[in-house]
Amino acid sequence: MSPLPGAVGVSGLRVYDWPTADGLCGGSPHVHLTCAEAYVVVAGEGSVQTLTCDGFAETPLRPGTVAWFTPGTVHRLVGGDGGLQIVVVMQNSGLPEAGDAVFTFPPETLNDPDAYARAASLDPGAREDAARRRRDLAIEGFARLRERDPAALHEFYRSAVRLKAILFDDWEDRWRAGALAEARRTGEQLSRLRDGDIGHLTEAGVHRLEPPPERAFGMCGRLDTYVP
Repeated sequence: MSPLPGAVGVSGLRVYDWPTADGLCGGSPHVHLTCAEAYVVVAGEGSVQTLTCDGFAETPLRPGTVAWFTPGTVHRLVGGDGGLQIVVVMQNSGLPEAGDAVFTFPPETLNDPDAYARAASLDPGAREDAARRRRDLAIEGFARLRERDPAALHEFYRSAVRLKAILFDDWEDRWRAGALAEARRTGEQLSRLRDGDIGHLTEAGVHRLEPPPERAFGMCGRLDTYVP
């Protein structure tokens, strides 16, 4: 099957309505190291809280809103009454599912690879309480990052890179086979069109994906992930 256009990844997301220690409902704060992310809001209202070197911000979300951010943006979805539903578009196809995300766990967990793996992993068939514990630990670390100066965010980035460094070769392979290959294919098609070659047009096809049979516990909510 052909990859999704531009070799992106698409997910359907219903943001968690679980309350937290700060009185809000929503997902687990985290960061992506190489992937930009976009939200297309289809129902409900809420916001996305973000933390960058420019400081903390909160972007309102309502039906029809499209919001996106680049790698390095720590983000937390806040879902209000639990009705917030989003189509998530992720850069680089399956990279997010290959580990390109780091929870904002407190430093004592983040800097211990074994402790991080235990806190971040959910066994198949995991219960809601396990996902909630993971979310709440990430919120604890996120609150610490908000309270401290920008140097703390820099150190978080460094810790995240150390934690994921073992995966970088795999990520590069996925990027070369996905997004880079798609960009090169477009260049080849332009060259063929200039030469009057309609070959790729005669190979046109239509593809369709069904939603997964069950929604998974994602970082920010119940998740349907579409990656052909």
